[in-house]
Amino acid sequence: VAATLARDRRDPLHAECALKLLWVIGPALALSWAGLLLLTLTTGTPVPVEQWAVLALGLDPRFLWITALPLALLAGLVLLGGAPFHFLIADVLQGVRPWLAASAVVALQVSGATWLSQRLEGVIGFPEGRELVRSLLGFAAFAALGTGAVTLLVQRRPERRVGTLASLNGGLILVVLATGRTPTPGDLAAWAAHLALAVAGAATVARFLPTFAGQAPGAPLFRRHPWTGIAGLYALASLAGVPGTPGAMLWLASARSLAAANRTALLLVLALAWLATLTAAMRQWRQAFGVSAAGMTGEQAALVAAAQATGRVPLEARVALWISALGLVALGAARLWRG
Repeated sequence: VAATLARDRRDPLHAECALKLLWVIGPALALSWAGLLLLTLTTGTPVPVEQWAVLALGLDPRFLWITALPLALLAGLVLLGGAPFHFLIADVLQGVRPWLAASAVVALQVSGATWLSQRLEGVIGFPEGRELVRSLLGFAAFAALGTGAVTLLVQRRPERRVGTLASLNGGLILVVLATGRTPTPGDLAAWAAHLALAVAGAATVARFLPTFAGQAPGAPLFRRHPWTGIAGLYALASLAGVPGTPGAMLWLASARSLAAANRTALLLVLALAWLATLTAAMRQWRQAFGVSAAGMTGEQAALVAAAQATGRVPLEARVALWISALGLVALGAARLWRG
């Protein structure tokens, strides 16, 4: 991902994002590999399921695996983009071209979810390890949801809001893992498919949204192609978990997992984070369409005329917005049918 971002030397924003990824993810991977090696040396096997079975015998020093396990999980936490690493996702979505930014973010977060799921496979058979994982990932989920909710309420740039929403969706994976169970391949595939479609649509429409608050003329996209703009906002709404979208099903499933596991405090934080995402989504909808023409001053009307004259919406962007929206509708219908 970093190499792809840095391929264009003339674009300093791409190079800056690539350097940030290397500075943060590089040390995290090094520490995680050290933790994996320590677990392998302690148990004599690199297979996670066999490692838990060996550790359950209680023959190895406890401080070794207690040190190695958090290190082994660190790379997954960083790649998911939860706090305090949530700035990575927002920086990529703000500084990189939309088509490349969405692909990079999805690749990083899916890699993080896969890393954690593979490392924790079979940990339920090792009670001490399961309790340690519940504590570690419960704290990580608490920090990711709480910090993400607060950050979302103070952000003004649409691209960074989309990045924070994506990091909160990564926090949903931490919520499931914090309950002591590992997502099934089907659940992980559904989460990854929703993330890819929602981030692609939301990141594209964010480039056409205004960056200011208050009453102002709407974006040219929503005046020239209102239905295409609504399709993009639907992807943004699904990423925020607005009721009636596939994203809401993911938030509801996470809440049910916490309720079944009696994680009340984390459930309350999840509810507050969901309210913050709804607030951000509704604010973005209001700013996207702006005020009506009847309520504009002469200066604002002049701005609208200038925007309509110069604000061209590329065909590729419109096609991408419709593909994302239709894909999300199909994904939601498939989940309802399967349920």
